[in-house]
Amino acid sequence: MNTRPTSLRLKQAAAAVGQCSIMRLYDKFFNEYGKTIAQILLNDEDIKVEEKKKNLINTFDSLLDMDIIPIVNENDSVSYTEIESEDKLFGDNDMLSAVVAILCKAQKLVILSDIDGLYDKDPRFNKDAQLINKIESIDEKIQSFAAGAGSRRGTGGMVTKLKATKLATDQGIETVITNGKSPSSLYEIIKGESSGTLFTARNII
Repeated sequence: MNTRPTSLRLKQAAAAVGQCSIMRLYDKFFNEYGKTIAQILLNDEDIKVEEKKKNLINTFDSLLDMDIIPIVNENDSVSYTEIESEDKLFGDNDMLSAVVAILCKAQKLVILSDIDGLYDKDPRFNKDAQLINKIESIDEKIQSFAAGAGSRRGTGGMVTKLKATKLATDQGIETVITNGKSPSSLYEIIKGESSGTLFTARNII
């Protein structure tokens, strides 16, 4: 295909082909570190229907218990809502990552951007923009910082990253937004060092 398809049937066909390419790459690179991966494709029913949600959680738990890394994506090849609907459950990979973090009972979520984190102004257009290192509450002022700022790739910008972050932190999951161009930032985060913007988790009683 020379251009992005417009019809639903071709979008779903392209998604099915794309999944093979994506998983081949993940398998190749994780195999170099001796890691086994698995694929999980989600749609809205998997989250909204309680029995399916329970089975999904059991699958995540079993994979992680066996030290297998689940690679998660939206099931675009069969679920038209995630491709066509204006009111998508996930919307983009940022929201998907927050949902998965909650299902897996993760302690920390890392969301990668093409800027270093959340700034008080859009750093692409304001040289005096300041990176905010730590945020304890996502209020209206913090949300206003995200308007117009963020990634130029994919469907999500800083607004959706902040939405995903709020979903995760409200469930007790500490979240970091950092620059995906620098792989070393992941090592810094694992070591507990400062990288990007840290959003503290809400205390869950």
